[in-house]
Amino acid sequence: MRDVLIRRDQLEAMRGSVLTAIPVNMLLGLASLLVAYRSDHGSAGALWYAASTGVNLLRIALCRAPCLGLSLTADMPPRMTEAAAHSIDRHLRANIAAAFLSGSVWACQPLLCEGYTSAQALFYLGVTCGVTAGAVTHGTAFARIPVSFILLPLLSVTGCLLLAGGFDRTCLAACVLLYFLALTHTAFRSEAGFRAASRLKNEATALARSRAEAHASASALVDEMRWRATHDDLTGLLNRAGFIQQAEDRLAAGAQSLLLLDLDGFKFVNDVYGHKSGDHVLIEVARRLRAAAPETALAARLGGDEFAVLYDHAASGTSHDVLAERLIAAVGLPFAGFDAGRLGVSIGIHAGPEPSLTEMLSCADEALYAAKASGQSQFRTFDAGLRDRLQMRRDLERDLSQALAENALEVWFQPIYALDARTLVGLEALVRWQHPRLGWIAPPDLIAAAASVGLTESLLRAILEQVCAMMQILRSRGLGTVRVAMNVSPREMAQVPVDEIVIGRLSLLDLPPAMLEIEITEETALDIGAVQGKLQALSRAGIRVALDDFGIGYSSLSSLRQLRADRIKIDRSFVTGLGTCEDKHGLVLAVLGLGRLLGLEVVAEGVESAEELHILQAMGCPFLQGYHLGRPMPVHALENTLLIAQTEAA
Repeated sequence: MRDVLIRRDQLEAMRGSVLTAIPVNMLLGLASLLVAYRSDHGSAGALWYAASTGVNLLRIALCRAPCLGLSLTADMPPRMTEAAAHSIDRHLRANIAAAFLSGSVWACQPLLCEGYTSAQALFYLGVTCGVTAGAVTHGTAFARIPVSFILLPLLSVTGCLLLAGGFDRTCLAACVLLYFLALTHTAFRSEAGFRAASRLKNEATALARSRAEAHASASALVDEMRWRATHDDLTGLLNRAGFIQQAEDRLAAGAQSLLLLDLDGFKFVNDVYGHKSGDHVLIEVARRLRAAAPETALAARLGGDEFAVLYDHAASGTSHDVLAERLIAAVGLPFAGFDAGRLGVSIGIHAGPEPSLTEMLSCADEALYAAKASGQSQFRTFDAGLRDRLQMRRDLERDLSQALAENALEVWFQPIYALDARTLVGLEALVRWQHPRLGWIAPPDLIAAAASVGLTESLLRAILEQVCAMMQILRSRGLGTVRVAMNVSPREMAQVPVDEIVIGRLSLLDLPPAMLEIEITEETALDIGAVQGKLQALSRAGIRVALDDFGIGYSSLSSLRQLRADRIKIDRSFVTGLGTCEDKHGLVLAVLGLGRLLGLEVVAEGVESAEELHILQAMGCPFLQGYHLGRPMPVHALENTLLIAQTEAA
């Protein structure tokens, strides 16, 4: 850019100097015409002057022609800068050619004075030297133009003097040549000085402009940073930090109602249609929230697909239920490119007084969790029941660490039988925790509590330890062919080095990997990239992989292959009522056929009655599990009953 600006200055200065020098050139040409007329060379002089005038008019036209490059500024976009640079170069080349053409005309002056041998030779030599010196004096900006002009006239003088011969003329020819070299040197020195001055001028201009722009941009940057610190770049809503700041100010002024929103089906849109489409959805959801919420409400995107709305329901005259239904209806409208009903929103509401915004967010989040558990596009208001559940989860999170340290968690085992319903082929490990105050804790609640307090890996290791202990018991009783299945949640599989922990522990205890089976749910297939390497490592080590709850999630032939599954477990929802539902009958047969086709073992879960057992046996289901066959048992009960019977049968 700097070099282009300098060339622009050269072109501008050159045009001015040429327009100044042309009148002098034409006057000297007119004088030459008059001398030629007086010396009986009037016709030749007239032709010569006509040619000179024509070229001078051409040069004047070129200097007055519009040029895009002369409007060049430092802040032009690159494409316009490139076009301007090309325009400058074209005009410079055209002026060089015109100067050379003018010099060619002046090189013909020897025709007016018999090759500088007539009595008028001294006049013409003086005119030629004057016009060439003037060209260099005026043409300081761009040396190639005056040099192109003086080249042929001075070479013509030199040649004519040499042809005329004689010591004096030869010496004069040498002087003319020296004069040409001196003028050329002066022209390029002058151009170098002009370019240096132009560079300094442009740098000074750029510096002044930069200082002004820096001041303006610094102010703008401060404003932008202040905005970015409190707003979400994608949607323009408040971000978490900005929301907390403004929400706390509002809470200090009076009671407020909080709604937490989480999109339903957004992950599917992101995975299927891509993150760019997902971003468009978030932008549109933000627009709809602003339009549907009260004008004075605070709307924020807290992160991912989670939003929040804080408002004064008394001042707005809009109840929580009405606003929640309005927001659900707004988000439920079709989005461009998606099926109607593909996206929805679940809402958790907190409307009661709380000591802090943090507590309000926790309560609304608990209500949101309950709303999502109820199905898509539901809302739930935080109440006494949810408060008890929130307190229970906090108790679990607080006490879990101590329970793990004291080995208070137990692993019970449920038997898995062969087709004959008598031969034990496996045991499924199921974690149990009897909280001293809350009683038995459901495994999903236990896993969620472990994740909340960062104890996911500790929980996995505790369960694995008891699973390994059961494997040792089985080997000691000669039941080494009975496999023990251990459930691993999607969160554990994604966040914990399950393969390293399991393989390392089996190796340390010298237990055969073939006795262990890792059960994963179909939900794990949603993030195959994060777990595939771990499953491959487990499979290579000889540990089997089973896909639990098959048929109710995200099953596909591709995911079965990528997850390295050896066994699929038909979900209990397909087994319950099998004798009275033809659809379930067909689905179970289809899964059994798929298992045979792919070489996968098939286990039917949830066998609750003799009728279901007989139907599954008639279908040829190779493995069976359920309360009708055997309930989960603690280790001591298992050893005293089932294992004794199996050992005797063996």
